[in-house]
Amino acid sequence: MVELIERTLGQILTDTASEQPDREALVYSDRGLRYTYSQFEEHCKTVAKGLMSFGIEKGEHLSIWASNIPEWVSTQFASAKVGAVLVTVNTNYRSAELRYLLEQSDTTTLLLMDEYKGTSYIDTLYEIVPELKTSVPGELYSEVLPHLRRVIYLGEERYPGMYNWTDLLEHATRVSNDALQRRMDTLQPDEVINMQYTSGTTGFPKGVMLTHRNIVNNGYNVANRMQLGVDDRLCIPVPFFHCFGCVMSTIACVTTGATMVPIQEFDPKVVLRTVEKEKCTALHGVPTMFIAEMNVEGFETYDLSTLRTGLWLDPIVR
Repeated sequence: MVELIERTLGQILTDTASEQPDREALVYSDRGLRYTYSQFEEHCKTVAKGLMSFGIEKGEHLSIWASNIPEWVSTQFASAKVGAVLVTVNTNYRSAELRYLLEQSDTTTLLLMDEYKGTSYIDTLYEIVPELKTSVPGELYSEVLPHLRRVIYLGEERYPGMYNWTDLLEHATRVSNDALQRRMDTLQPDEVINMQYTSGTTGFPKGVMLTHRNIVNNGYNVANRMQLGVDDRLCIPVPFFHCFGCVMSTIACVTTGATMVPIQEFDPKVVLRTVEKEKCTALHGVPTMFIAEMNVEGFETYDLSTLRTGLWLDPIVR
């Protein structure tokens, strides 16, 4: 019989940071960003306090529309610390799909990057919610999306009607560590913390409500099957908006003290270079990713000798 972990996702990060403070938690090899677990815990607490300073309450729905950027990971664990429900948005969505998700999920706060593969997320949002351009940040009212109040741009640039990431970090000073801890103390493992949308192949996409217990134990048991431990470094080229990336990859690492090594946007050469440079011991991917990596010209010249395990997930399986 499998023994379930009865801890919230925010508590899991705190526990791992306490047990493995100097172990690397998050590494973006291409940009020189490296957080130890103690540093990542403190950063996520700062983001969590920033969310609280914006008035985000326990149970509110936050949608994130971005590729595998660092802010995605910190938002995932910060939202868990404040008890907000993280709604993952497919990076390939267009305006009609985004509008449907934001309306159907009762999203109050949207976090987004600027663009992805030539599609401007900023222009797409202004198309759906033109009122945003003349709104005070945090005070949006839209007839189309009546629940949406705040938009946070995941960068330093300024856009009308939006907070930016710097605002979030600076506002964190308005909330004490004690206030954050009091919020965390109200959270329970059986409360919903994540909402992921089905592909919609048999109808409109539907939001699947997942609790702390769901995703923590899913990630932990995947890690166990892979025999992940504190000495492992997992290269993550799969998208965070899917359960593969944000549960079986990031949470698998944090529940076991392994290191997350994400790839912002899949490129087979970047994956191979990262595995070699960071001496990754594990690699995730879907079949087409592994095939593309093996077909890279000069594949045999990459030193992949540190790899010992991985996970191959058929994207048809949900």
